[in-house]
Amino acid sequence: MKPRLLGMAFAAADALFEIDGKGKVALALGSGPVTGQAADAWIGRAYDALFIAASCPAVAEAVRGLAPGGRSDPLDVLVDCGDGLARPAVFRAFMLPDLAPAVSCSLVYGGSPVRHGTPAPTELADAEAFMTHARDSLSAAPGHALHRLALAFIEVQGLTGPDEAQNARAAARIGTRLQQASHDGLSAGRLTANRYAVVRNADDVADLETQVQEAGRAEGLTLTARTDQTPLGSDPLCALRAMRFAIEGCLRDDASRPELSFADSLARTLKDADRFRGIVRDREFALFYQPIVDLKTRAVHHFEALARFGQGGGPAPAIRMAEELALIEDFDLVVAEKVVSRLRQPGSGLLKIALNVSGASLAHDAYVAALLRMTAPQPELRRRLMVEVTETAALADIAAANRRLGALRDAGIKVCIDDFGAGSAAFDYLRGLSVDTVKIDGSLVQGAADDARTRTLIGHLVELCGSLNLTTVAEMIETEDVAQQLQSLGVDQGQGWLFGRAEAEPVVILPTAAPRARRQGVVEAWG
Repeated sequence: MKPRLLGMAFAAADALFEIDGKGKVALALGSGPVTGQAADAWIGRAYDALFIAASCPAVAEAVRGLAPGGRSDPLDVLVDCGDGLARPAVFRAFMLPDLAPAVSCSLVYGGSPVRHGTPAPTELADAEAFMTHARDSLSAAPGHALHRLALAFIEVQGLTGPDEAQNARAAARIGTRLQQASHDGLSAGRLTANRYAVVRNADDVADLETQVQEAGRAEGLTLTARTDQTPLGSDPLCALRAMRFAIEGCLRDDASRPELSFADSLARTLKDADRFRGIVRDREFALFYQPIVDLKTRAVHHFEALARFGQGGGPAPAIRMAEELALIEDFDLVVAEKVVSRLRQPGSGLLKIALNVSGASLAHDAYVAALLRMTAPQPELRRRLMVEVTETAALADIAAANRRLGALRDAGIKVCIDDFGAGSAAFDYLRGLSVDTVKIDGSLVQGAADDARTRTLIGHLVELCGSLNLTTVAEMIETEDVAQQLQSLGVDQGQGWLFGRAEAEPVVILPTAAPRARRQGVVEAWG
């Protein structure tokens, strides 16, 4: 019977120990908190020496409150591993009548050792704070450690009972358990009312669903949980960016698509990221060229190169994802490579092309250096190039970006602020960047037809640009009336379906009567 009872005890615990009447460990079986360590090394030690100081008062209270035949509630503790490390565990205590005043105790380990010098937050981080901490934590971690991490999503059902205080206590217990299960003791977050995320060691076998259920039982709730775990793989920082992108998208769609899980969204994002890398690596996208005309003469001034994926579709969703996942710089460089190659083709001596560059690509010197290197064999090509800086990814350091753009302008490449008026950073760019051209965002242009205030705003913007010796371009012009209004306001150049669609080859001679049909949901401008 003894072996059977012992087997049953170990089926529910990782370590068993007995505290004698003097507070010493009289018997210990099982494993210690460090791999390869035996619990019998605890024999003869004071039991409170097994735990870090923060856990000792709660353990002492649990032991002191026992009567013969009594048992304590499950208690979340940190077992001391030495060297500033502690391992999360669940502690239980029993006082068998035949052994009183001795106390029988069990430990179930809940995760790998963590640093315990930094106090855990009093409340679990929300989605934004979790993603920020996880990013900072992984950025600071050594490379070899990153490969062993995984991201777990936990969906909990049963936290919506009528007693809000009871629900809150259970949620707090879940938070403590998940923090302890995280790789650093802090990388867990509550994303929504019933969805959690944890960055943990991939080889950690602790059952998070059981941890959640036990936290609920301790507060009298019956909870169910479902866990999806995704290894962060060989590029965990990219995977973490994918996590942010997926979580934000999932939270955005939560009301309309409650069945959409974070894990599914993350898996899809990682798959899309791999597909995007392949498209860029193999150059499997095309550039189409949309004319930009002089509004007075209606002659083509230059073309904007617009990327097209698959069946001619606009790239805005893919570009947004690439910026979030730090994949955009390679894409921007391949676009530049394709444009420079087009300018080199025979008969292209008068062709001028504008290409888009994300603000994220201007965060480093690599993009500018590569573009100058591409054009070094034929420096005259630079005078037929314009770089349009988009605001889809804001410039973190405008002064540094201005220095990089200045190198392009010094080489003869024109610089344009794209989508002016679409975002909050527009005037910061105008103040901080030395540029040649400002492109007025299509949302303002389309409002000019019916809104006098919008026309007044555009007029003042044109005056401001004129005082700074900047050329102005209006995009998304679709009717002759709008074109004439913008010309009367002093806008220099125009772009839109009135003058021509983006074509696989630049069309220099435009039809005398451009089509006036409105677009049917096609995105013409990148970002």
